[in-house]
Amino acid sequence: MQTTLSQALHTPRLIVRMIEEDDLPELFQVFSDAAVTRFLPYITWEDTLAAHSWYQRVKEMAAQAAAMQCVIVDKASNKVIGSCLLFRFDADSERAELGYALAQSHWGGGYMGEAIRALLNHAFGEMGINRIEAEVDPRNPASAQLLKKLGFVQEGLLRQRWKFKGEIKDTWMFGLLRDEWQAANLPG
Repeated sequence: MQTTLSQALHTPRLIVRMIEEDDLPELFQVFSDAAVTRFLPYITWEDTLAAHSWYQRVKEMAAQAAAMQCVIVDKASNKVIGSCLLFRFDADSERAELGYALAQSHWGGGYMGEAIRALLNHAFGEMGINRIEAEVDPRNPASAQLLKKLGFVQEGLLRQRWKFKGEIKDTWMFGLLRDEWQAANLPG
C-alpha cells in the first residue's frame, strides 16, 4: 500500500500536498488556535518548539509508512490553511484512518470538504485503500456533518475511548468503503 503522495492533488481552490518543514510557520497559525485544536488529541501549539516536535513525529511516522501528513494550501493566497492525513494504515485489510484540521478563518467555506474529497479520490484510487475510518468527538457536530456529506456512515459510539487533555472522551466512529465512494462519485 502506497503511503505517500507522488504529486500534489489539485482542486478548484486548493492544493493538497505532502508537508514540508517550511510549512511550520503557517501551520503554527492554525494549530496555535485553541478552537482548532479543541477536539484534537494533541496540545495547542504555544511555541515553535511544539511545532518542530510535532513535525519530527510526523517525519518518523512517514518513514515507518504509518502516516501520510498533508497540508492544505489556498491557491488564492498560496498559504497553508490546514492539514489532512491518513494514518494507522493496515495494509492487510486495506484500511486507514482520516484526520484533519482547518484554520478557523476558513471554517464554513467548504474548504475541508474540497480537500478531503481530493484525498479520498487518491486513497480509494491510486493507494488502493478499501476502508477509511474517522473518529469524531460527539461535541463536534460540524466534523460529523462534514463526514456525512462526504458519504461516511456513522457506525457507532465508542464510550470512554480516549483520554487526553485530562479528560476521558467518547468518540463517534465513522466508516466509508471504496465501493460506496465510487458509486456516489461516478462521473455523469
